[in-house]
Amino acid sequence: MPQPKKNLRNLSPNQALILYYAVSIFTGALLLSLPVAATGRPVPFLDALFTATSAQCVTGLSVIDVGARLSTFGQLVLLALIQLGGLGVTTFSVYLFFYLRKGVSTRGRWIIHDTLLHSPVESLRDLVRGIFLLTVAIEGAGAVLLAIAFVPNLGWGRGIYYAIFHSISAFCNAGFSLFHNSLVGYRANGLVNFTIIMLIVLGGIGFLVMRELIDVGRAWRRRSSGRRPRLSLHTKLVLWTTAALIVGGTVLILILENHSALRGMPWSERFWVSFFQSVTARTAGFNTIDLNRFEVPTIFLIMFLMFIGASPGSAGGGIKTTSLALFVAILHSRLKGVSHTNVFRRTIPDEIVTKTLTLVMLAALFLSAASFALLAVQLQGHAFAQSRGAFMDYTFEAVSAFATAGLSLGATAKLTAWGKLIIIALMYVGRVGLLTLAFTIVGRAKAHPVQYGEENIMIG
Repeated sequence: MPQPKKNLRNLSPNQALILYYAVSIFTGALLLSLPVAATGRPVPFLDALFTATSAQCVTGLSVIDVGARLSTFGQLVLLALIQLGGLGVTTFSVYLFFYLRKGVSTRGRWIIHDTLLHSPVESLRDLVRGIFLLTVAIEGAGAVLLAIAFVPNLGWGRGIYYAIFHSISAFCNAGFSLFHNSLVGYRANGLVNFTIIMLIVLGGIGFLVMRELIDVGRAWRRRSSGRRPRLSLHTKLVLWTTAALIVGGTVLILILENHSALRGMPWSERFWVSFFQSVTARTAGFNTIDLNRFEVPTIFLIMFLMFIGASPGSAGGGIKTTSLALFVAILHSRLKGVSHTNVFRRTIPDEIVTKTLTLVMLAALFLSAASFALLAVQLQGHAFAQSRGAFMDYTFEAVSAFATAGLSLGATAKLTAWGKLIIIALMYVGRVGLLTLAFTIVGRAKAHPVQYGEENIMIG
């Protein structure tokens, strides 16, 4: 057998994930740079690479107006990249292996477990089939609801097409819109707000959580004994943290912007705008109001929500809701002098505690370094007094890219070639996972690492 094929077979799960995403992005960039993908002159390759990365990594940042610049072919390529990114390239691959009855290799099973699972499942075949069918059902329902709102304004053909596109984009937490101002024109439309919000939330809590909720619901309906169906610790953490972030974000935006960006709006519209921005900040990328109208504290709040992101095994990015919940629990335990971490009457394994702390610290350090690099290439030669607003714009852009959120204060259109490459790297790392990339580069620790004599230092 040829050596390259042998090397591919010997890839570790982490290396396979990284390679799959890279190949998909590069293929998408080539297709988007074709003349047939544009309505006018072809999209430059760097811009096509930026757009393909943003779509595959379900981010939503774009240096071009995808609704005006891309042809129907280009938009369909974009939509395919969004769907592949939302479900995961590996999920599609394994589903095809099952469909072709070729089975799944051990490496393929490892990839699926690392990407989607927090506990073993009986059948990967049923898991992937369930993910596929659930996605089609949710996106189909979302498209029907959005069509009710879009068809009267856009006509049957265009309205249905826009409904399908935005339903897939919302459920995959991508945030790409064919409207030039995202969903600002529908900020007072309760049906559009509710549909997009539900699609974002369902796409952001993770496929395993949705499946478990469905299974628990069925068990409740058919239970014959006094034993109550029970949610796993993972699902409890995801649901409680997601609810807390959504409610807290909505209330804070209402309070902070009541006499500013929301002033003059009816109370129902104020609620929808605050609710929508609280949800979409967690990796979705749509907006129903110009974010530049928000006050600085609100922008900082949105940056925090973007950094946290969605939940593990979902279409979203960020450090994930479970990481935030565990980080708070770890901090609470250590401040009380307790050496272990308990959550909902369960003790978290030390390995998970170490991974959580490592992820949060790595994310903060990596994002700080990337933000510094972005500011250096974009604002070098500008005095601070001349670039105060730009400082916030580019920092916001970096957080949005790393968390695959897709929100922007307008800095995307100002990116230089080097700036685009930095944002591309941030989106890619944010999607494949910082720990996945770090373990691939650094490698695992030795079975028996060297340990030296202990010596204390002063801290704090």
